Formats: sequence, structure tokens, C-alpha cells
Amino acid sequence: SLPTASGLAEMGAHWIHGPSPGNPVFRLASQYGLLGPEAALEENQQAEAGGHPALPSVTYGSSGRVLSPKAVSEARNLFYALLASTRAFQGSKEPPAPSVGEYLRAEIARRVPTMAGGVEDARRLQLAVLAACLKLECCISGTHSMDLVALEPFGEYVSLPGLDCTFPGGYSSLSERLLSALPEGTVLLNKAVRTIRWRGSFRGEGDDARDFPVRVECEDGDAFLADHVIVTVPLGFLKERHQEFFQPPLPERKAEAIRRLGFGTNNKIFLEFEQPFWEPHQQLLEVVWEDESPLEEPSADLEANWFKKLIGFVVLQPPEQHGHVLCGFIAGRESEHMETLSDAEVLSTMTRLLRTVTGNPSLPAPRSMLRSRWHSAPYTRGSYSYVAVGGSGDDIDVLAQPLPEDPQDARPLQLLFAGEATHRTFYSTTHGALLSGWREAERLIQHLRA
Repeated sequence: SLPTASGLAEMGAHWIHGPSPGNPVFRLASQYGLLGPEAALEENQQAEAGGHPALPSVTYGSSGRVLSPKAVSEARNLFYALLASTRAFQGSKEPPAPSVGEYLRAEIARRVPTMAGGVEDARRLQLAVLAACLKLECCISGTHSMDLVALEPFGEYVSLPGLDCTFPGGYSSLSERLLSALPEGTVLLNKAVRTIRWRGSFRGEGDDARDFPVRVECEDGDAFLADHVIVTVPLGFLKERHQEFFQPPLPERKAEAIRRLGFGTNNKIFLEFEQPFWEPHQQLLEVVWEDESPLEEPSADLEANWFKKLIGFVVLQPPEQHGHVLCGFIAGRESEHMETLSDAEVLSTMTRLLRTVTGNPSLPAPRSMLRSRWHSAPYTRGSYSYVAVGGSGDDIDVLAQPLPEDPQDARPLQLLFAGEATHRTFYSTTHGALLSGWREAERLIQHLRA
């Protein structure tokens, strides 16, 4: 969470997804009194949003008009019904397509003749809305295209009940609260690790010196000796650096799981306005490019069209705290291209986009802009994981397995692995990351008690 002109900008995790008793992030946040009163309402905790919470929205078309809510909801309902049908292929030996994207497109193509009662203009609009739904799904899955997301294991992901909620004091209020309970000096920040040497025999210093199997070497030259290390670095970093990060290198089985799993980019663009141009009740401003269709290949010209991958903007709530701020979401290679542009280029493109879709050429430009750059960040190289075509949930379990592989090894549990990419049913979420950390802590506790 970063302080901005009038409030907080969540550069990373934004919502508690599924705030209900089954979510450990929600339980901790409730216990520490970090949430607003709505989050505590029982009906909010029981609501089944299926990972797609319905915010009061307005949908703008690229022709500069507000699109018919009826046409938009018809297309969206079809998309969500098709998305729900993907769960039927979990465990299937022969799914109808390798990827979620290919399956959805085939199903959409089958329905085209009957879509919108066969009226051509209405049908084209519904196809454009379906193309926008696919872009939103790319943001949720953290991928460039749903063609990269494997169909068969897609249904393993579990959505918890509850209407997604935010932290009034920022998501970091939770980590700050957890840190405050630890003895001073326990956590070292800005201490980048260069190499983890394991399966070694590293001698400590002092009279009671003994051998340790692991040595963690930092970029500043410091080193730490350990019996056990829990590795929580993002999968994007592992994909790029695992070969030199671990010495000796990871076993081939684990390296293969790292290669097979998917890891993409989802970024945010915050725009702050002097005055809102949206209505007070509107919490989501969607954008649909009316000439697009999920059955046609999108343009590969990132420079000219990167902004078309933007799904729209969430209005940060409440305005009394945040001011008048929109938060745009954009995924994939277009999102990574956005990171290479200057602030001025992104700001002018967003201004032009909003003037186009609202049909108001004199709409005031935002007074400030802030964005995340998760792909450029050297220790993340993206946002979060998904199960890619060619991979399976088994790869997540392999990634989560501690090393050495032989549990009878004289020095077991030298390397333990946690983080969202190691949780088979809650990957891509903060609660998945938290549970994976607790899992590895429990593994160590049981080992030390034995």
C-alpha cells in the first residue's frame, strides 16, 4: 500500500477474495479489527460471487456511448455460464480443448447463429462484450491469453464465498500488525539474496560452532547459516533465476514444474481527478471495443493498441478517503509494454481513452497518475501464477515439496517452498500464500518435535 495525494494505492493485492470464515486473511483481519463494518455482515460472508463480484457498473463503448445494460448483461451471463461449464472437465482424460480460451471460443462460435436473436448489430455488440469478458479473465488469471491456461485443471481453483472487500487502512495494515508481534530485529528488509547453497557443510563461528547444511548469501556480501530455509520468492523469479539461485541446482523434477507452470503480469493504473465524471453509485467503469470479437485475432501491434487490453476502471471507495480515483487493470504483454512507457505517455493515452469512450473530447485530464510495474520488478517478474497448457495441479504439488527429496536424509527439510504458486486450490491469492506459509511452518514444527 502506497500513500497517494488523498488516500492509499494498493500496488499489489487489492481485495480479500472471499471474505468468509474459510479465508485465513479474513479471519486475521477480523481478529485485528482491520476491516470496515460491511465485511462483518453475515449475508456478505455467505454471498456466492464465484470470484466475479458484481459492482454497480456502467459500460462504455469505443464509439463514445454507454452500452445497453441489457445487451451487456446477456453477453456476460452467457460468458459466466460457459466459464462455469469448464469445471466439468476436471480430471477428464480427453478435455474438448487444451486451453480455457480455445474451449470458450469454440462454445461462443457454436452460439453465434442464435445470438441476439440473429440481429447483426446486436450480435456484433454481444461478441465485443464477450471479448471484453475474456480480457477480464486474463486479469483474474494473471495471463496474457486464456489460450495459455490449461482447461482440465482449471476447475481445481476454489473460490470462497463472501463479497470481496478491501482494507480501509491498506492491505499492508495486516502485515504491519503481524510484524508488530515479532521481536525487534527479527525481520531484515532490503536484504536481497543472491544464492542459496544447500546440501553443504558450512561451519559456524564461535566456541559452540557446528556445521549447517544451508548458507544463504546476500547481494551485499552478508551470509546466514541455517538448518532450514523457507523459500517464498515468486514463481516469475524462479523461472528466470532458479539455475543460479540454488547451488547445487534444483532436481530436474522441480525445475520442470517451474518451467511448466504459468506466471503472467497484471498491472494497475491509478488516475486521480479533481472532480468525478462518473455517477456517485457507479463503482466500475467498463470499456468495450465494439469492433472486437473473441473469434478474431487481436492486433499484435502493442505500440499502437496496448491500451485496448485495459478492462476498465474500479472507482476507489470511499471517495472521502481516496478522493476521486480510478484504478484501471491491464494484463499480459500489453501490460508489460505499458511498463516501458513514460508516465507522460501513459497519462496522455489514458486521457485520450477516457475522452473517446465517454464521447467527451473536453473531459479534464487526470491530475496525477500512478502505476504498478510488476514485470519489470527484478524479484517478481510478473504478478501471480496459473496452471498453463502442458502443466497440471501436480506441478504445484511438486513445487511445494521440500528438499532433499528423500525424507530419510540425515539433514531433512533444508529447503521448504511456500508462496501462492505452491497452493493447489488457492494459487494466485493472498490467502493461498498465507496458508502455504503456515503449512511449511507446521511441517518444521512437526519435524522439530519428533
